[in-house]
Amino acid sequence: MSEVILIRPGCTDFDEQHRIQGMLDLPLNHRGEVQVDSLVEELQDLNLEVIYTSSCEPARSTAETIGKSLGIPVKESEGLRNFDQGLWQGLRMDDIRRKYPKVFKQWQESPETICPPEGETVREAVERIRKSLQKPIKKKSRFGVVASEPLATLIGCIVRGCKSGTPGPICGDADSRRVEILNSNINDVDCDSGRLPVPIPSRTAVGTTGDEPSTPEDHAQ
Repeated sequence: MSEVILIRPGCTDFDEQHRIQGMLDLPLNHRGEVQVDSLVEELQDLNLEVIYTSSCEPARSTAETIGKSLGIPVKESEGLRNFDQGLWQGLRMDDIRRKYPKVFKQWQESPETICPPEGETVREAVERIRKSLQKPIKKKSRFGVVASEPLATLIGCIVRGCKSGTPGPICGDADSRRVEILNSNINDVDCDSGRLPVPIPSRTAVGTTGDEPSTPEDHAQ
């Protein structure tokens, strides 16, 4: 059984402003830098073998600081980039609620059915996360994964093999618990069968410039 240490990076200005960050590269703010220093202390006795992260900020800089401080190798994985929320990145939650009230309500109730404008679906994010975690989990080791929200929530669901917690319009994690210890059996991510561990229903994705629906085929084009 592998042990996955899920690490949320220090916060950015967007987190504190309740803006959707998605895949935007944003630096740690002062509070975030302090949080990373605290992470180093919290992780020093966990004996991590390696830390995986994406090339996006603030996950990368958080992972690099932890790795350098504790002598842990850091490996970047493109599949661990944050959830792509397309043209909604940079908007405040209130902006989405005001401009797209029907979409916002559906996102809260059934986030797996929503595709942000020029973004990705939950199904697509789950698939690339699963592929990124296959080999590390097969090694049955203890490793860290640094990921921002809402990707961190998805990773937690995948490792636990559960559906609950798929992300709605999450802006950031300024006040979230920053470290979670997750135990994973290899079957939790179904590395060999290729089955998605989070059951995502095949339903219509909601449109982007208004409340008109678009099909999954439209999104794939």
